[in-house]
Amino acid sequence: MSVRTAMRAALRDLYEHSWRFGLLNAALSVVVLLLLLAASFAHPVLYLLVAVGPVAAALMHCAVRVQQTDDLRLREGLTGLRLHWRRGLALAALVGVAAVLVVMSVAFYAYRAWPVAAVAVAVAVLFAVWQLHVWPLAIARRRERFGDVLRDAGRALAERPVASIGLALALTLVNVVGAGLGILPLLTLTIAYSALAAAHFALPAHTEEAPV
Repeated sequence: MSVRTAMRAALRDLYEHSWRFGLLNAALSVVVLLLLLAASFAHPVLYLLVAVGPVAAALMHCAVRVQQTDDLRLREGLTGLRLHWRRGLALAALVGVAAVLVVMSVAFYAYRAWPVAAVAVAVAVLFAVWQLHVWPLAIARRRERFGDVLRDAGRALAERPVASIGLALALTLVNVVGAGLGILPLLTLTIAYSALAAAHFALPAHTEEAPV
C-alpha cells in the first residue's frame, strides 16, 4: 500500500474506533509517564522502560486487528497484551539497546571522528524507519521466529526504501504537530494513528495469520 493510501486508511480507522484507540493510547501514556516520573527520582528505573514494550505491542495488535478485519473490541487490548507481552519486551529491548549504542557512539565520536558520528546517526535513522515494518510484522506473525521477522522486515525496507522513509517523515510530522497540540505526544492520538498507518503500509490486506 502506498504512503498516501496507508495514511488515509489509518485516519478512517482512527475515526471509526476513536474512543477505543483513545483509551489504548491513554494506557500507553500512563505507563510511560509513571516510569519517567519514577526515573526522575531513581535513574536506574530507566531500564524498566522496556516494560512499555508489551503495552505498545497490545496497541499494535489492535491496529493490526483493524487493518485485517475492520473490527475492534476494547477487550482486544487485553488479548494483545496476553498474546504479545514477550515479543513486546523483545521489541522494546531491541529499541533500547540500539538507542544506547547510538548515544554512546555519537557522544564518543562527535569530537574525535565526526564522519563516524554522522554514520551512526544515519544508521539510527534507518533503524527507526525499519521499525515501521518490524512492529506490524512481529505482531501479525507472532508464531514465527523473531529472527525471521526481523529479516523479513529488513527485506521489506530494502524493497521500499523511499516510501518507508517518506512514511517515517510524515508520521514524525504528525507526532510533532500532536506534541504542539497536546501536553505530550503520548497524550494525543498520534501514536495510535502511527500504529495504524504502519500496519496498513507494512501488511497486505489480509495476512495468513490474523491476530486473534
